[in-house]
Amino acid sequence: MLIKSAVFTQSCVTLEKCPKTPLPEYAFIGRSNVGKSSLINMLTGKKGLAKVSGEPGKTRIINHFLINDSWFLVDLPGYGYAKASHAARADWEKMVFSYLSGRRNLMNSFVLIDVRLEPQRIDLEFVNWMGEAQLPFVMVFTKADKLSKVELSANIERYKNRLSEDWDELPPFLVSSAVTAQGKFEILDHIDESNKIFSQGK
Repeated sequence: MLIKSAVFTQSCVTLEKCPKTPLPEYAFIGRSNVGKSSLINMLTGKKGLAKVSGEPGKTRIINHFLINDSWFLVDLPGYGYAKASHAARADWEKMVFSYLSGRRNLMNSFVLIDVRLEPQRIDLEFVNWMGEAQLPFVMVFTKADKLSKVELSANIERYKNRLSEDWDELPPFLVSSAVTAQGKFEILDHIDESNKIFSQGK
């Protein structure tokens, strides 16, 4: 898939205020400072499309971007910001969980994981919640350019081993880098295939 156009269309704070559209959607979510905005900008080829915040956890809205006039890329607010209040975390859970479980045209979510880190409890909890809720998702390991090939392989294997403690069959995963564009076409191909399934189901 080639992205020919990518336009910001709307921000909202509740599922009910999301765009009324029949087009398929693909959500991107991850822990604060995982590199989500940079990845979105790399995928779309537009450097300033998603704003890269200097303060992790600042974004608390759902952003919709119309891609190729045929599908939406949805930027969800990051989770796990240590300085967030209990009230802010509760608001985040209500907003994000209602969107993920209630948005009928959401085809898939890409859960971003910083591949440099040991498996983080909050990432594992979120991935397990997605599985328990039977919501389709793909894990995307970010910042692969920060590691050597040996380190990258070892860290992914460590994560897979940790997940296998809770999962009989591991969820699918991709490896990415916003710097080198690694994973760009794999992610876009996944979306392209899902769009075909969406069209067939109309």
